[in-house]
Amino acid sequence: MKTAGFLVSILLLCALPAAAQGRGWPQPPEPAEKSQVTPRPNTPEPRPRLDIVELQREARELSNLATTLPADMEHVSHGLLPKDTIDKLKRIEKLSKHLRGEINP
Repeated sequence: MKTAGFLVSILLLCALPAAAQGRGWPQPPEPAEKSQVTPRPNTPEPRPRLDIVELQREARELSNLATTLPADMEHVSHGLLPKDTIDKLKRIEKLSKHLRGEINP
């Protein structure tokens, strides 16, 4: 037990002069070409402006399509499939993906 404490104290005494001389972690090398300006990694890129009128039009279209779906589903429950129901569902999916992508890039 005493030898372990003795070894630890010897290691600390050896490490102190090395730390005092500035020997620490290695530093990355300087860039080879200093004239080139590198972009800062934490600066956010400017977001493109949203076309509010277009987004509102798409949201209105999405709402109108969604309001017609309950009637179509009523027909489906009776064994009838309106021919444009699949197209409506695809259009709803496309509009919702586009709106979500525009709002949350």
